[in-house]
This record gives sequence, structure tokens and C-alpha cells, in this order.
Amino acid sequence: MPFIILWLYAGLTILVLMTLLWLYSLAIKNSSIVDIFWGMGFVIVYWAGLWTALDSTNLPPNLDLPARSVLLGSLVTVWGLRLSIHIFLRNHGQPEDFRYTAWRAEAGSAWWRRSFFKVFFLQGVILWIVATPLIAAQTGNVRPLNLLDFFGVGVWLVGFLFEAGGDWQLSRFKKDPANKGKLLTAGLWGLTRHPNYFGDAAQWWGFYLIALSAGAWWTVFSPILMTYLLVKVSGVAMLEKTLKTAKPGYEEYIARTSPFIPWFSKK
Repeated sequence: MPFIILWLYAGLTILVLMTLLWLYSLAIKNSSIVDIFWGMGFVIVYWAGLWTALDSTNLPPNLDLPARSVLLGSLVTVWGLRLSIHIFLRNHGQPEDFRYTAWRAEAGSAWWRRSFFKVFFLQGVILWIVATPLIAAQTGNVRPLNLLDFFGVGVWLVGFLFEAGGDWQLSRFKKDPANKGKLLTAGLWGLTRHPNYFGDAAQWWGFYLIALSAGAWWTVFSPILMTYLLVKVSGVAMLEKTLKTAKPGYEEYIARTSPFIPWFSKK
């Protein structure tokens, strides 16, 4: 199946899922559920796209899946499921995220319709664009795995260790009552102020390298966009704007710790 057809199918799938999620958010009066869906959305898009691509070729049902498709799909699934489960457990029983609460108050009675475009439709479009290398890899060169694929796995693994490890360390830190009001500056958080965001970006560069091995070199805008969003928009920039005033000692932490790319702390 041509890439553009598969990509349009993916866009339609995302639109349907985001619309259903928006309707559910109206019922429970909580737009934060879109954050839980983010990782899972890529998993659904990937496997639905692969199923569509293989089904369109009329291949025998017992034919093995291409090795690269299985490899990339496995990595996307591990990343997406872990992220969605982590956010679900973190948000369970908690009120709506402060960002959406502020927008809700600002929009008033118009929030029910604004939330579709400002939250769900917008994130759906970003998901669609960022997922491009995952879709392009399914329609690229079906050649054996090579060093570039394994290098991509290595980059992904580093990212996964930083993202999952950073989330795990922070979760343990917050569970200890003795750490209330304190900063986590040890472990991965001593190498970068945002190990989870760095890890997320690194994993997308890993996905891209595998897509590159399939010939989808032009999808490099995807990891660039993800890295930009994590650093300048919804990740580092937004969080640090709050932490500088809310967390005592954060200015000192900034002075000695790398903002994004891991590095040794300054004394």
C-alpha cells in the first residue's frame, strides 16, 4: 500500500479515537485523559497501520511479519504502554491537570466545544505528524535488519532507561514523606534535570533510525518536532517556569545540573 494512503488511514483512525475520547471527557468532566491516551495512541496507530498494509497485499495468513516491522512495533508498544500506564497510575484519583482546569475556567460554558479543538484535535494532529516514521517504515524497503537498525535499538534503549528510570526514581522519591518539599537531585536526576523528557526524545530518535534503515530518511522532522516540543513547549520550558518559583533550591539545581542532555553535575 502506498505511504500516503496508509498515512491518511492513520489520520482517520486518530480522528475517530480522539473524538470518542473527547466525548468521554465531557461525560467525566476531565480533559486530562488525553495525556493517558498519548502513548497508547501510537501503539494503536502502528499495529492498525501494519494490519492494513499487510491485508492490502493479499498475503497468505501464515506469512511471517517482516523482522523490522516486528522490531519497531515491539519497541513502540513497550514505550507507549509503559507511558500510558505510568500516567494513568499517576493521575488516578487526582483532579484534572492544572493546565486544563485553567483553560476550562477561562472558556467557561464554551469549554465543551473549545476542548475538542484546543486539546483533543490538536494533540491528534501532533500524534499523526509524529507517527509518520512509524508508518513510513511499514511501506519502505523490506530488507534484512542491519547495523543501523541495531544502532536505533541502542539509542532507544538508552532513552527507555532514562525515561522509565527517571519516572521510577521520582515516584519512589515522592512516596517518602520525608522528601515532601524537597528536590530529587540524585541518580538520573543528577545527570539531567529532566531524564524522562530526554529519554522520550531519545526513543523517538531510535524509532527514526529504524525507519531510516527502511529508507524513510525524510521523516527526520518527527524526532526534531518531538524534541522541540519536549524542550521548548510542553516539557522542560513549561515545567521549569513553575518549579523556579515553587521549589526552594531549584535555582542552585539549575546552576549545577544539565537541563536536558545528561552530563556530570558541576560542583
